[in-house]
Amino acid sequence: MRHIYSFFIALFQALLPVLGLFSSKLKEFRSVRKPVFSYLESKIKGSDRLIWVHAASLGEYEQAVPVLEALRVEYPKHKMLLTFFSPSGYTIKKDTPLADIVTYLPLDTKSNADTFVNCLSPELVLFVKYEFWPNYLEKLKRNNIHTILISGVFRESQPFFKFYGSWMKKSLKAFNYFFLQNESSLKNLKKLGFANGEVSGDTRFDRVSRQLDYNNTLEFIAEFKQDKLLLVCGSTWPEDEANLLDFINSKADVKIVLAPHKINTEKIEDFRSRLTKNVILYSELQSKNLQKADVLIIDAIGFLTKIYAYADLAYVGGAAGNTGLHNVLEPATFGLPILTGTHIEKFPEAGQLNRLAALFTVKTPEETSAVLEKLISDKNFRQKTGIISGQFVSQNTGATHSIMNYLKNQTLTA
Repeated sequence: MRHIYSFFIALFQALLPVLGLFSSKLKEFRSVRKPVFSYLESKIKGSDRLIWVHAASLGEYEQAVPVLEALRVEYPKHKMLLTFFSPSGYTIKKDTPLADIVTYLPLDTKSNADTFVNCLSPELVLFVKYEFWPNYLEKLKRNNIHTILISGVFRESQPFFKFYGSWMKKSLKAFNYFFLQNESSLKNLKKLGFANGEVSGDTRFDRVSRQLDYNNTLEFIAEFKQDKLLLVCGSTWPEDEANLLDFINSKADVKIVLAPHKINTEKIEDFRSRLTKNVILYSELQSKNLQKADVLIIDAIGFLTKIYAYADLAYVGGAAGNTGLHNVLEPATFGLPILTGTHIEKFPEAGQLNRLAALFTVKTPEETSAVLEKLISDKNFRQKTGIISGQFVSQNTGATHSIMNYLKNQTLTA
């Protein structure tokens, strides 16, 4: 089966120039990977000691951050290579100071895997969450390169547990150790015949908890908020904004920050036109009176995490539709009550917060308004709910420490 898989991956790569004529996304997919090998050759010297970290996209990168920071400290003589599969990660983090080299991962053909790994000759490889590329893993195993999975997740819906994907179980032999997010993943890993793993937790908890130690000052948010309660609506999509619209238009004594997931001028202006309140965009700060505004729309990226530091409660977007819930741990680490849409079944941290009564799911504008009104009017309820959120994050940190302790006992030297 691996040979059939490899054949079709190689065929897809060969057809990309033609397919790119009909799809701009496939054209870009090919073009961004075309210079990878020449780029690596220009960046890597024969004497370099390399650690390779692979993250599928931006979410997995956030999980890798605390580990990358720790690796920088523990192995200062090593170069850090960071690879992405998705442009959502590479485009935003290609200049991260946590890595010396950042690039795309070429397609998982046998030829690409051989060339890539031979070029790198890494001493250590870390894959994040559930990136399982059979040809890369086979090559790493064949070259006896120490490989670990961090923040790993194993679900019975994955190909390993299906008749058509059982052949992929062999790829998992490339991992020397598995650091898993939860007990169910460990149980499922054991079903596959592997005992070299442990539940260390999700490194995202370490990532978000560190935000409390950073400088989160944003003077324009302080000026906007003044002495009123602040609701921050983060990473919203149109479905979320539909749920929030009635509340925003009806509530007079609460300041509201809305940070859309996508900065689309046309859609932002459409939503703005439906608001009856005094609205200002971040891009208008120089020309408008911020203190008199009721709603601030952030038409820029890079501010949301710090904005949560000023919030009293949060709405996190993505779960009102099918786009996928965004990061609920960021507001939780600041001790905020959280609202989301109802589609949280694929996000275990949201489910746990929901069971702890720190996160509330809402389906309609009426439900959204009712829950927000309760949180705003009942200070004691709001504060107790926020405390639960904060404790949930603080009690689940430590995954990075487990990973680094493991590495200290391996043959890799600083």
